[in-house]
Amino acid sequence: MGYTALYRKFRPSEFKDVKGQDAIVKTLKNQIKTGRIGHAYLFCGTRGTGKTTVAKLFAKAVNCEHPIEGSPCEACRMCRSVSAGASMNVIEIDAASNNGVDNIRGIREEVAYRPTEGRYKVYIIDEVHMLSIGAFNALLKTLEEPPEYVIFILATTEAHKIPVTILSRCQRYDFKRISIDTICERLNELIEQEGLDVEEKAVRYIARAADGAMRDALSLLDQCSAFYIGERLTYDRALEVLGAVDTDVFSRLFRELLARDVRKVISSVDELIMQGRELSQLSADFTWYLRNLLLIQSSDDMEDVLDVSAESLIQLKEEAGMIDTEELIRFIRIFSELTGKLRYSTQKRVLLEVTFIKLCKPQMETGQDALLARIRVLEDAVEKGLAMPPAGQIVYAKPEERKAEQAKPVLPKALSEDVKKAAKNFRSITEDASIMLRQYLKKARLSAGDNDRLQIVLPDEVSAGFVARQEHKDEIVRLIEGKLGKTMEIDVRQVEEGRHFEDNYVDIEKLVNMEITIED
Repeated sequence: MGYTALYRKFRPSEFKDVKGQDAIVKTLKNQIKTGRIGHAYLFCGTRGTGKTTVAKLFAKAVNCEHPIEGSPCEACRMCRSVSAGASMNVIEIDAASNNGVDNIRGIREEVAYRPTEGRYKVYIIDEVHMLSIGAFNALLKTLEEPPEYVIFILATTEAHKIPVTILSRCQRYDFKRISIDTICERLNELIEQEGLDVEEKAVRYIARAADGAMRDALSLLDQCSAFYIGERLTYDRALEVLGAVDTDVFSRLFRELLARDVRKVISSVDELIMQGRELSQLSADFTWYLRNLLLIQSSDDMEDVLDVSAESLIQLKEEAGMIDTEELIRFIRIFSELTGKLRYSTQKRVLLEVTFIKLCKPQMETGQDALLARIRVLEDAVEKGLAMPPAGQIVYAKPEERKAEQAKPVLPKALSEDVKKAAKNFRSITEDASIMLRQYLKKARLSAGDNDRLQIVLPDEVSAGFVARQEHKDEIVRLIEGKLGKTMEIDVRQVEEGRHFEDNYVDIEKLVNMEITIED
């Protein structure tokens, strides 16, 4: 006989072998023991959590000639027949390929005939959410009042797609994701039976990669052990087979992102690609890594939830203190969206690299959620005394100039007629500006500078940075030229944090509109 995949070879043949669904198994066994068997069941849950397996066990148990505490005996003729797939009493239907009205009509005709052996005819309809609306309607009456010898078991991964009229006629059981510890325990049992040599750290990684699905865990173990037949399956080898990345690499990537070092980030990504790492898996695992950082930020008692070593926990706690919660949530959202996009992208590498570059250079993004990141970049530059990014061109006063400005500003002895005219007509002039620039200039106030300069003062760093871009300053100058017929130099400034406009500037627009005359 040919090789049998592990998930098929070790499919539970008794209720006691079903792992992680104790409440459901206990309920079904009690129903069998007491004879309180329902006529319709709905098994919901993600892939690989045991829905079809439990359905087959239940079908076997209700027809078993000598059930033991609600479980099939595995010795009688009916049990052997169902296990071999030869029983006429257990009918499995794949709704994905049998989803029409005619298929359901066939079931309605079949239920009129009693089982040739055993007590119940059990219909297991897998992926039932794939049935058409007409098929669901055709099933309604039969599902509500089937013969006493018929049981329907509907299995689905998407219960929200099933009509409420079907839901109300079924006993619903939600199969939960299986915990990492439970999966590890089961994998170790099978590893011992198969005589495999697998490192415990590799077992835990496979269990986590399965994402709560026992079948996925067995498939991943099968894949890894097949690659290293007769050799020890280590953690590093498991990562290599699955195209995954070690957490140390995520730590390095995370620190490079915080340092906004594009060259190092792209170099790290290139290294991973050359190693053959799967980019969708890389994005998904990095999202998980960021999730661990968020959990550590949220509470001090997360060791049991994180499932990491003591050394990794120390490292995670250190890195959790290096980033604000809002920024971390933004990273998680971006990489969650990226994971979905990578699955269907033909240019995965480009998409991944662009995402990393945008995170290193938040000024490249124009969305509202990137504003906080851009502000943090500016704040860091100010604290370190660095020059502002070229796109900003914001003028910051020198320390001695700032001290001089602490006193109440005094209007120059005289304003040129050009500055007064520009201030008086500024709002009408800016009506012709581009949309974004016009919105920011609505918040601007005007003051006068040396050498007949017009000062445009903005209330915050973001708006000042936008207006101070050279192309926007040039646009304002062109608009003034078009209105006044003269060239005028302008400065863009911002109100210092914690201060008011009036502390450092005189509102010449207000003075001009009040028609205050200033004499020499």
